[in-house]
Amino acid sequence: MQWIALQLPNLPLEALTRALATPEPQAVAEHHRIVACDGKALARGVRPGMTAAAATALAPQLAVHRRNAAEETEDLLGLAGWAAQFTPSVALELPGALVLEVSESLRLFRGLARIAAGLREGCALMGFTALVAAAPTPRGAAWLARAGREILMDDPAQLEDALAALPVRVLARDADALEALAAIGATRVADVLNLPRAGLARRFGQRLLDDLDRALGRAPDPRTFFVPPATFGARLELPAEVTQAEALLFAARRLFVQLEGFLAARAGGVRRLVLRLFHREARFTEVPIGFVAPRRDAGHFTALARERLATLALPDPVRALALAADDIVPFAGEPLALFADGAHAPGDWQKLVERLRARLGAGAVHGVAVAAEHRPEYASRAHEIAADAKAPRAATTGDGGLRPFWLLPAPRPLAEIDAVPHHGGPLRLLAGPERIESGWWDGMDVARDYFVAQAPNRSLVWVYRERRAPGGWFLHGLFA
Repeated sequence: MQWIALQLPNLPLEALTRALATPEPQAVAEHHRIVACDGKALARGVRPGMTAAAATALAPQLAVHRRNAAEETEDLLGLAGWAAQFTPSVALELPGALVLEVSESLRLFRGLARIAAGLREGCALMGFTALVAAAPTPRGAAWLARAGREILMDDPAQLEDALAALPVRVLARDADALEALAAIGATRVADVLNLPRAGLARRFGQRLLDDLDRALGRAPDPRTFFVPPATFGARLELPAEVTQAEALLFAARRLFVQLEGFLAARAGGVRRLVLRLFHREARFTEVPIGFVAPRRDAGHFTALARERLATLALPDPVRALALAADDIVPFAGEPLALFADGAHAPGDWQKLVERLRARLGAGAVHGVAVAAEHRPEYASRAHEIAADAKAPRAATTGDGGLRPFWLLPAPRPLAEIDAVPHHGGPLRLLAGPERIESGWWDGMDVARDYFVAQAPNRSLVWVYRERRAPGGWFLHGLFA
């Protein structure tokens, strides 16, 4: 079997600060001691393990956050759902790590290196620092990643030598056990392997020996794999309040990347998602985003969110973001052309409709359907644009008469000089008449003779002559 471990060394900090880039150095404290800090804090001398007071003295501008274990667990579960796109066998390795069994995925992703690169890249896009290592056992991979040894090992014969070189801190997180190991001169795993097993068991318990056996593949190491939920939900707390809607796009994109991986793991797409902006006193603003066809592209999600946020006026500062997607459907992907001939991709028009809706509002963009009606005013109706909608074509009547795309909201009277209709000058009748007499059953009956005419500026218009008194000429449509 082949396992990959994903270790998040800065999870306590990134769980609280990845939603917003800030200029101040950041750190997380637990029981008044620093447990994690960013690069800016490290540059000022702050180190994990020192007291919060000492850290603040070294870096007066240091922002110290209280550790939130629940937030870390939620982020780790979210990462597990995202990582399931690489394999359905994902298990939590607490604290702050995942292990993935990827034996059946190697051929699909073309090797360990590509899977490891995908894990690193995705974690970076979501705001996490990831250490990735691979080994034939889950615990062995986890120990390599925990020690910062990003080795992609696929040969079981190399496992013992690789683990023996690791520091003993990978064996246990208990400070007393580490201090006792140091007291007997054990600084590496090799030192522990060389000690008598009976003495180790008496002094440190059987669990230490069991962990060593599992890491080396001498004993089974069963895992309970993570089961992704049926719907997607993720939340990001902001380290500082945000007053400009467009500034939220940085955090929203990290949620969209997580959603993309979640959907890939389920071979699904979404028809609609909702971005919620949380204010004080549990109030929130909803930003719904709909799609013509199922989507799972984080870049497209971000583009639509940018259009929505650009016109959004926030009623109050935003303290947190949440993304929800309940309408998850099978995703078949998009057909691609055999040759790159520069033509538009098949789904381009759908994405254009989605961007127009995001910018102008859902009610401002709709499709047009043909109705069984001769009167031009009632011959079409608005309808919801479907994913399988066809590109519009010029409408024709049964006898071949042309109909314009642009129909005026109401017919416009035209001047008539010497029995010739005028629209910017005299019109030249090119085709017609097409007689329409209809509507007697609903009291909106018409009696008209329609013509295709050419205006002095060479444009084509659709006009009719009213057959009932008082008669007259009217402009009813314009040809593109």
